[in-house]
This record gives sequence, C-alpha cells and structure tokens, in this order.
Amino acid sequence: MSYASQLLDSYPRVFNGDAQMLTATIDALTDCAQACTADADNDMSEPDVADLVKCMRLCMDCADICMATARVCSRQTESDASVMTSMLEACIACCKACGDECERMAMMHAHIQVCEQACRRCEKACRQLLDAMM
Repeated sequence: MSYASQLLDSYPRVFNGDAQMLTATIDALTDCAQACTADADNDMSEPDVADLVKCMRLCMDCADICMATARVCSRQTESDASVMTSMLEACIACCKACGDECERMAMMHAHIQVCEQACRRCEKACRQLLDAMM
C-alpha cells in the first residue's frame, strides 16, 4: 500500500472523488518524477551525452512538473479544481513530450525505455483523473 493511499484513507473529511484513481495518479506522478530524474542522470553518464541533451532537458522538466502536480493532488482540503485541472493538463503535455523523446531514443539505452514507460503511465493516469473531474 502506498503512502498516498494510506493518507487518503485516513483523510479526516468526507473525500469527494475516486480515492483509488487519485492514489493511482499520485503514485504514477511520483514514479515518473523518480524515473525522469534517474534517466537524466544516467543520460549524463553516457558517452553520447551530446545526443541526449533534449532528452535530459525534458526529463528534468517532467520530473519537476510531476512532483509539483503530485503535491497539488495530495492536498485535498479546500482544493481548487481549476488549479488541479491546470496542473494535470501541464503534466499530460510534459509527460507526452518526454515520452515521445524517450521513445525516439529508447533503442539506444535501457534506462530511456524505463523512463518512457513511466511517462506513458503517468500521462494516462493524469488524463483519466482529469476526465473524471470533468
């Protein structure tokens, strides 16, 4: 059981929404941030580092956006739906861009494949949560 799940289960107010979907999204966001951070670091260690600059930049941006989105999604008290919607939309766009770049480079390095999978999972989870909010 993830920390997100445990904390949502212990939320002291009436929870408005699908707790399982929110938990899955928060977990996907934090997993993606970690994968992107590790991938950018791995990219810096590769001999062809100059070819990986765009991938590294997108990974760093994606990690930051995913963590910010996870923090916003984790705060449920007096939540502002328009802020959460904007964060999810930004995360979807960034995960798609990062996932697309990782897909392009995935044949070169296994760590890039892992990052692509995390981006795709996160993009899907954010999209599902966003759709459920509409």
